[in-house]
Amino acid sequence: MDLTRRQFVVGCSSAIAAMAGGRLGGLAFAEPGDINRDIFVVVFLRGGCDGIGIVSPLDDANFQAARSTITFPSSGTGAGFELGSLSNVPFWLHPKAAAFKELYDSQDLAFIHASGLTNGTRSHFDAMDFMERGTPDNKSTSTGWLTRHMAATRPDGVVPVMSTGSALPASLLGSPNAVTISNVQRYAMQGYSTYGAQQQASLNEIYSQTGSLLDGPATRLLSSIAAVKARNPANPYVPITTYPAGGLSDSLKAIAQMIKLDVGLQVATLDFGGWDTHESQVPILGNQLDLLTRSLHAFYNDLVDYHSKLTIVVMSEFGRRLKANRSAGTDHGHGNLAMVLGGNVNGGRIFGRWPGLANAQLDHGVDLAITTDYRTILSEIVVRRLRNNRLGLVFPQISQYQPLGLVRGTDLTIDWTSGFRSYLPMARR
Repeated sequence: MDLTRRQFVVGCSSAIAAMAGGRLGGLAFAEPGDINRDIFVVVFLRGGCDGIGIVSPLDDANFQAARSTITFPSSGTGAGFELGSLSNVPFWLHPKAAAFKELYDSQDLAFIHASGLTNGTRSHFDAMDFMERGTPDNKSTSTGWLTRHMAATRPDGVVPVMSTGSALPASLLGSPNAVTISNVQRYAMQGYSTYGAQQQASLNEIYSQTGSLLDGPATRLLSSIAAVKARNPANPYVPITTYPAGGLSDSLKAIAQMIKLDVGLQVATLDFGGWDTHESQVPILGNQLDLLTRSLHAFYNDLVDYHSKLTIVVMSEFGRRLKANRSAGTDHGHGNLAMVLGGNVNGGRIFGRWPGLANAQLDHGVDLAITTDYRTILSEIVVRRLRNNRLGLVFPQISQYQPLGLVRGTDLTIDWTSGFRSYLPMARR
């Protein structure tokens, strides 16, 4: 059947609209490159997860005085899991995080306590913006920290960077390499599927001749669609493990499938919301943790053949206030918990320095203090696992590299040259 003019226009208009929208970062695809590059997955818990409620110092009198009504016991029914000590203080893992305990015991998972964004904001949007741009005192930064990381390394592969959200996160702001893919089977031309091949061929010809600013992004996008389609079987993805139902698992399965398609994926991001527990924290936090831990456990086991080059970091914009509020919840706080999972993680340990929970030790007398900047965690992964020494570009406001020993790898000679101003105009083109 011939493709009518109307059908061609409808299909092409859909594709052009997608290319022009904010869901595409500009796209600069290279040929498939180093298959040994590590894969880095960033899971952002939107809403401010309660880190001190997940990994808790249950023997601390100050902790019990502030939270006895919303915490879990150290023994008996509903008891947490013993993890060991940090700064000679014993900690327990939330009972709903049993899947994490297995990964912790296998030494694939590590926790970093009293970590986070040193900027004192308690605004969700400001904190997320600061963290994802990688410049905690500057929201006008035109690029995200992952964008700058990829700028410092040759982005190999057909799809080197992806996000599973409907739009790119601020960490990928200005990225010329990132795409959003929530469902790999549907990563294709929009419009009349019957004529997809004709539409794509026509667009390839149009954009190879027009000389417009969309030519590069458009042709690269079309190339990526063709490459994924060529590798992607018609049937839905079948993982080797069972994931729990839900959107989080759907996002993780999309990432796992893209990794297994061997399209050169190096960086993937996903969001998991619902952590703003101002009220009824006990059931809400428990349900969130159960879903998070079982989903990540399934994802990690689904990628068992990739453990040697897979690193996953889990973080949130801030923690929660130490003292429970009158609604059986917690309000916005400061210090938090980060998690790192992977085959090269020195797991089975809690990293950082515990500041204590006495009033004089708390941030502004109410919140867990931060003793480890979140950029310290990310910098170690960037250098040792992602083999990028250009920390001056990735995190332009820091001047020291202080690895905690979270991951195994080689410490490179750090290049503190910012390159920041020279890179920004490129991101705006």
